[in-house]
Amino acid sequence: MFTFPQQAAFNRSIAKTRIYDHAQPSKAVRARFVQEVESIVWSYKLAPETINLPPSPGVHEIQVFTLTAKTPELSEIVLRTIDEAIPSPLFFRICHGDRVRGRIAYKRPSEAAADAWVVEEGFTGPWHPAATAFPPLPAVLDLGQLYARLLEPYLQPPARSGEALPAHLARLRELRRVSREAEALASDLTKEKQFNRKVELNARLRSLRQSIESLS
Repeated sequence: MFTFPQQAAFNRSIAKTRIYDHAQPSKAVRARFVQEVESIVWSYKLAPETINLPPSPGVHEIQVFTLTAKTPELSEIVLRTIDEAIPSPLFFRICHGDRVRGRIAYKRPSEAAADAWVVEEGFTGPWHPAATAFPPLPAVLDLGQLYARLLEPYLQPPARSGEALPAHLARLRELRRVSREAEALASDLTKEKQFNRKVELNARLRSLRQSIESLS
């Protein structure tokens, strides 16, 4: 989490219906918005005219949204729907009670379609007391570097020595995929009764755990 500069403050309330208009979510997703989200505020606009940093390819502005949540956890689909409705990189401040946490998903312009964006799976940080004095934004040369620095604390495990951001994200994407597969396989193993099948599942699970260790 960071303390964002006051000159970048925007403080505009955004109605959920505006998100619906842009993202066209299903009725089930809209119901989750009603159940989980109290309010959405466009808190800060990090742009050349507000923080005096030049744009970079794919990062012309970075928006900071504050979500006041009705529930301790927000559904991935709710956060993704908001992200997909906003045509620029987005950082979430999620507030619940007297706590706050950060959330960010890597986002880039689509190479296949103009005016479209590709949104990766998001990363959410730990809860902090809302009164925590967070550090200021890091000193960087442009908005692209700032975006990378905003992402950096949330990309765990961290980058390896010399690992560029795309390669780091690809490794984390694969780590999540393999981890989910291992979790499902472990669940299947507890239910399996046949000995031969258990041996087979155990061997596969060992292989997946080795992959997890390597990717981590």
